[in-house]
Amino acid sequence: MPRWRIPLRAPVALAAAGLLLAGCANPSTGSADDDPAKPVTLKFWHGWSAPGEVKAINDSIARFEKLHPNIEVRATGNVTDATTNQALRAGGDEAPDVVSSFTTNNVGQYCDSGMWVDLDPFLRKTGLDKKKVFPESLLNYTSFQGNQCALPLLADAFGMYYNKDAFEEAGIARPPRTMSEFVAAAKKLTVRSGNSYERVGFMPNFRLYQNSPDRLFAQWGPAYFDEDGHARLSKEPAAYDFFETVQKLRDAQGGYEALERFRTSFGDEMSNQNAFLTGKLAMHLDGEWRGLMLKDAEAGFDWGVAPLPVPDDQAETYGRGYLTGTVVGIAHSSKHQNAAWELVRFLTADTDQVVAFANAIHNVPSTYAALKSPKLDADPAFRTFLGIARNKYSQVLPPSTNGGMYIVQLQDFAYGQEAGEVPDLRKGLRRLDELIDADTLQSQN
Repeated sequence: MPRWRIPLRAPVALAAAGLLLAGCANPSTGSADDDPAKPVTLKFWHGWSAPGEVKAINDSIARFEKLHPNIEVRATGNVTDATTNQALRAGGDEAPDVVSSFTTNNVGQYCDSGMWVDLDPFLRKTGLDKKKVFPESLLNYTSFQGNQCALPLLADAFGMYYNKDAFEEAGIARPPRTMSEFVAAAKKLTVRSGNSYERVGFMPNFRLYQNSPDRLFAQWGPAYFDEDGHARLSKEPAAYDFFETVQKLRDAQGGYEALERFRTSFGDEMSNQNAFLTGKLAMHLDGEWRGLMLKDAEAGFDWGVAPLPVPDDQAETYGRGYLTGTVVGIAHSSKHQNAAWELVRFLTADTDQVVAFANAIHNVPSTYAALKSPKLDADPAFRTFLGIARNKYSQVLPPSTNGGMYIVQLQDFAYGQEAGEVPDLRKGLRRLDELIDADTLQSQN
């Protein structure tokens, strides 16, 4: 499901709502003593809201209830993380048993606070080997410091959509694979009319749609933190190359101010005035769900999908991309944790269920078996994203105790940097590290 549903600054709202709750919860050790074979009603809260998505999750629940006739699942959709966490803090009979989130950045908080129980004891009791079932990258964003408090429930992969007609017009034979090819292609594909644009090759400005800086930065495979958990972006060579490359993209197409004026003329991301759909962008960073939307909108040009380019000195990593996804877990306050585990296990590890759900909402499956299933959607564009999800160099964001606040700090820094407000990149990145570390320290106190 598209991550556009989750505001980029969601971690701030969650912190304000009281998610920083270390020590407030009573973490489960997997010793729940409820009998999952007895009649029980589970409350499942999730964030899906579009009619097709809600139908898909309800169909999934119906399949589960057929296998477990003693378990009734009452689903509540369109629930935000803030609402869920307020309910978990309050506890009581109205709190959910099974919870899900679109915001993988917050897993560190869910695990560290004990609000979501550690699932490893349940995995061991039922003989489910997580390392054989789930790709390592997805396990990385569903755990924190050895606490597997969540499991992946489908994934999102980001790649590059491109206008094949514009490529042919510009004499470009294939999508760019390296950053130098990317800059050259963006320049060739840009069409200006006086002081305005008809089309931009690639919009590098970070406020566009899905252009959060961490998503393009993933092509460099950066390390955000050192072994002690301290921010290290000022020591990361990839950070300098990343910001310098994005600057080259801006310069090749007319500069930040001209591009920003053009960006503000774009229609809404989810409307028929989307800038890629209307031909104003020849190349565009987006997730796997966009392909289905382009088909439904009957785009008036031939389009394709490819992985985003990689740095010239990392050409062997081509095919990588940024990964994220939905996570699901069990509430610490649930009195039906064994029954809740049966639902979590079905939703995340049953191959036929994972494939059916992935096909229904056009998301990337989150198990090895589902990724290889012959029942999976064979659409070539979708298959490109499956390749990105399987690529060993693809990157997920590391979890932290303060959720995604370090990404918010990176975003704020990137907005200022692209606008020319950071005259010394090295000093700016040092300051960014200091802000991230200070915020992390505050969240631990």
